[in-house]
Amino acid sequence: ARGPLISMGKPVESSIRAKLLQALQPVHLEVHNESSMHAVPRGSETHFKVVIASQRFAGLPLLQRHRLVNEILQAELAGPVHALSIQAKTPQQWEENQSVSQSPGCLGGSRHDPHMATKLGSQG
Repeated sequence: ARGPLISMGKPVESSIRAKLLQALQPVHLEVHNESSMHAVPRGSETHFKVVIASQRFAGLPLLQRHRLVNEILQAELAGPVHALSIQAKTPQQWEENQSVSQSPGCLGGSRHDPHMATKLGSQG
């Protein structure tokens, strides 16, 4: 393990944080596990919000910033992460506006998935 970056109880969140820190050297990084807002088993690591400010985003349109983050987190998105909300800013944009927008509410997509319904049992 790599010191305080790795939290044994939250391996996906720790991996997201470590990869973004290494690849983008952000001046600000928040990784929020929003799984509890969705119809998934307690303790899941499936829905995340990333708020990141990095000089690497300078000159890049928003779509390319998101693509860059998605490429860095390719393994997580192909595996356990079902949804990733990204707020990607330059350091200057972060200094001007440090507000973080609310994530949309759960639309209950997994409730209609028979496999997920079985996993959830009476929790959903």
